[in-house]
Amino acid sequence: MEQLLTKIKETSTYLLQCLNHPQIGLVLGSGLGDLVEQIREPMTVAYHEIPHFPVTTVEGHSGRLVAGIIEGKKVLAMQGRFHYYEGYSLEEVTFPIRVMRELGIKTLIITNAAGGINACFQPGDIMLITDHINFLGLNPLRGPNHVELGPRFPDMTEAYSPELQAIARQTAARLGMTLREGIYAWVSGPSYETPAEVKLLGLLGADAVGMSTVPEVIVANHGGMQVLGLSCITNVAAGLGHARLDHEDVVATAEKGKGEFQKLISGIIGAL
Repeated sequence: MEQLLTKIKETSTYLLQCLNHPQIGLVLGSGLGDLVEQIREPMTVAYHEIPHFPVTTVEGHSGRLVAGIIEGKKVLAMQGRFHYYEGYSLEEVTFPIRVMRELGIKTLIITNAAGGINACFQPGDIMLITDHINFLGLNPLRGPNHVELGPRFPDMTEAYSPELQAIARQTAARLGMTLREGIYAWVSGPSYETPAEVKLLGLLGADAVGMSTVPEVIVANHGGMQVLGLSCITNVAAGLGHARLDHEDVVATAEKGKGEFQKLISGIIGAL
């Protein structure tokens, strides 16, 4: 644990030499990294240049931090994230969130590409995450706790901030956009879910399923950050449609809907 604290401080010290005290953190999922095009006065740092940072290995994830201004707010965006299925530990997966907190970021907007389980959802829809299901049962807080990072038993009743959800709804309405809402289920990947697993997740109450987000949200809540979660529904989950699932199709659908996604997130940031 002491080693983790040292790494967090060393990484944040390095980043503060080139970043300007960001207020809002952004985690951009598969195919959604082009949101950084909305950032004015951008400052970019590749992951491989940052002390103790992992590097992304997934197509559709550029692997760099981009800091700058969106709608008058200082933001720090992760253009690409880390996944458990890449072989990283949950400590490594969530390390950037720890660093964001150390940098003084109190608001986190986290996005992902997800498979739609809810029959009302179509590819291209945007879903506001209201809650999640940790289908793996793994937790990034397992092990010794350090009070500098958060409490031993953090409450997850409002893992996704009701205040930020209200802003997202108001922004979508103002922009004339349809915003779906639902529960996100985390699975390990990298294989897509079987039809039987999707059926089970639906019975459990999940509206969408994906391979990220939940560990990051747990750590953000542990650190007292407010979280807004948004999923781009890129495909119908296995067994609910006729097509086989392919990562290239997932990225392509996210790319197709990136304009609406960018407009919504920019609007939300402007309203904060």
